[in-house]
Amino acid sequence: MLLREIAEQPESLRHLLTDGASEVEAIAHALRARAVRHVVIAARGSSDNAARYAQYVFGAFNRLTVTLATPSLFTRYLTPPRMDDALVVGISQSGESPDLVAVVEEGRRQGCATLAITNAAGSPLTEVADHTLLLRAGPERSVAATKTYTAQLLALAMLSAAIGDDSRRREELQAVPSHVAAALDVDDGTMNAAAAALEDAGHGVVIGRGFNYATAFEISLKAKELAYVAVEPYSAADFQHGPIALIDTGFAAIVVNMAGAVSQEVEELLRAITARGARPVVLSNLDSSLSLALAPLRLPAGIPEWLSPIAAVVPGQLLAFHLSRHRGFDPDQPRGLSKVTRTT
Repeated sequence: MLLREIAEQPESLRHLLTDGASEVEAIAHALRARAVRHVVIAARGSSDNAARYAQYVFGAFNRLTVTLATPSLFTRYLTPPRMDDALVVGISQSGESPDLVAVVEEGRRQGCATLAITNAAGSPLTEVADHTLLLRAGPERSVAATKTYTAQLLALAMLSAAIGDDSRRREELQAVPSHVAAALDVDDGTMNAAAAALEDAGHGVVIGRGFNYATAFEISLKAKELAYVAVEPYSAADFQHGPIALIDTGFAAIVVNMAGAVSQEVEELLRAITARGARPVVLSNLDSSLSLALAPLRLPAGIPEWLSPIAAVVPGQLLAFHLSRHRGFDPDQPRGLSKVTRTT
């Protein structure tokens, strides 16, 4: 079931691009009229990692500061912050978590523009938002989010391009399903070698930076929830401020390095941890980075950096699936988890 939904991602993304375009443009038109000055996003789990991507895409292209909401201020401490001139966004696969609904509902009460990004039409989140952007990913039955996560990233990218009325970026978006299809084309031998490199790891790290900081968080989450391996996500910059002391011979590391503004620095860190004895699995479209890997997972060249997280996460999803199998677990039935989690 999970493997099938991972494979469905190119088609679900094509569906969103085609059928969601007019919805995105209408929302962008309404938001431009509101003169939004910053963005507050309420999300949990994989959706929270999509929100990290939003910090980069709205910051880099729309010059908007994006903050991640603290839902307990709204539901437990009953002291919601002022959100003047904000766009308040709830991102949720199911749209059912009460704490996320509370943030968006309070945003509307304060007179903010509000938006629900969800896969579930008619969910509680959509009922409290001014605007709804449906992911159109189709039913996602696996507990681990895959196609809804990449759809969230694409929805945010589409909205950013529409708000900026950026024809070049709109055109670049059209190639995303093809990039994701190419990212899926990893032979089983290569993926099994990558899983074997991490099979005995009790702990480790996932490193990314820039737009792919979100990818590090999402791959970390998938490894934890499917394979029960505690790999912690880090920015390549943050990792040098202390945690690099963890690195020793045999230390498990997953490094995401896509061509772009930060790739040289990430590669320098990759060289440093390899020299210290790390055994990295590397997800990259750069030959120089892949050459440093114990297990290289090649991604297609030519992906614009701002869209690369949508493709880069895909081999990470496959890696978590195969790693779960290697460790003797069932990735379709992760222990102690359910598809919908209703936090308050």
